[in-house]
Amino acid sequence: MELYVSGGCPEGDGRLIEKNLTILKVSEINRYVKGLIHGDPRLRDLWVTGELSNFKHHRSGHMYFTIKDSKSSLRCVFFRRDNMRCIFRPSDGMEVIIHGNISVYEPDGVYQLYVSEMEPAGMGSLYLAFEQLKNKLEKEGLFRPETKKRIPKLPQKIGLVTSPTGAALQDILATIKVRFPHVHLLVVESLVQGSDAAPDIVRAIDLLNRKNDIDVIILARGGGSLEDLWPFNEEAVARAIHRSRVPLVSAVGHETDFTIADFAADLRAPTPTAAAAAAVPEKAELLAVQRQLREQAALALKRRLEREKQTLDYIVSDRFFAIPGRRIKLSKEMLSQLDRKLHREIIRILQYKGMKLSALNDKLESYSPLKVMSRGYCYCRDKQGKIIRSVKDLTPRGLLNLSFSDGQARCRTEKIEEGGIFDR
Repeated sequence: MELYVSGGCPEGDGRLIEKNLTILKVSEINRYVKGLIHGDPRLRDLWVTGELSNFKHHRSGHMYFTIKDSKSSLRCVFFRRDNMRCIFRPSDGMEVIIHGNISVYEPDGVYQLYVSEMEPAGMGSLYLAFEQLKNKLEKEGLFRPETKKRIPKLPQKIGLVTSPTGAALQDILATIKVRFPHVHLLVVESLVQGSDAAPDIVRAIDLLNRKNDIDVIILARGGGSLEDLWPFNEEAVARAIHRSRVPLVSAVGHETDFTIADFAADLRAPTPTAAAAAAVPEKAELLAVQRQLREQAALALKRRLEREKQTLDYIVSDRFFAIPGRRIKLSKEMLSQLDRKLHREIIRILQYKGMKLSALNDKLESYSPLKVMSRGYCYCRDKQGKIIRSVKDLTPRGLLNLSFSDGQARCRTEKIEEGGIFDR
């Protein structure tokens, strides 16, 4: 049977009709090839390794990229429903191992690999996700030493975020009971393993931060695999620890285990037991320090009393206290001399001030207008009280007030003559 794909030749070509060929559409060919590929069991379930290139994370959530080696390339699509399980962030140039199936995208007639899983080649996906998140948060400054809060030396109330059934809780309770049983402990139960653990840990930390009597928080979990400890490597947990206003101690896993929570915390303890030891002092040590301080205070007080006694003995043995009457007599004589000297100085100052006041009074008297008026002068004002300084200010028959040294007179202008009194 001969096949001919329609779409390239004119519909009226008689030669094709004469050959009695089966003519297929493009979509039918693509569908046929797709069926062939789907029929191959090897192409339905395969693993491919190569280098990522042209990676694009579409806003729909789907990922589109090419995987290549030194000779060939293969188009790939990683749908959102599947890539949500990918815990690391793919990028160009990354060597990966991909699991999926080959199929044909019918609209373009292109075969591509439909990805269901992706793992980084040469390292586990969890470890890669850990390193990527650690680098991201470190660049944002979440791990800077200057942002760390100081752990109080003598807390009154501790908030503990952990599983109520885990060994970490028992270790912490036992340590606190031995070291400092007087501290109050508030346990906030939380999941510490599984996909729901991270939001539960965030809830517990935020809950303790809403209380006003928590001095320090301990985030604790026993040891386990990287998968078991993964909730403490979640970004949401790291940010909850960073924004906590209460100092937080991270005690996750064993001494060799490190999590993102350890880097974000104000203090990292290698074990839950070590976290309890870092959060509370040891009662015996406090009592020993108290005894030492009491002894130091008693010794300091004894030395101070001895110095004061020596000072007192020296004062009592001084000549002043041996013959106090003579000292008092000398002081009285000195006081009497100062009193006489002060009296003389006061009299001198008063005399000087009196002479100066008399001179000022004479000067003021010479400038007094009353003294000038006593020699026959007066000053003239109109009926409004304005002083008349010139005949030009006078009006015929206008009323005038004349002020003398011993009284006043009211008169009326009869005649106005201009010219100075020395012009005649």
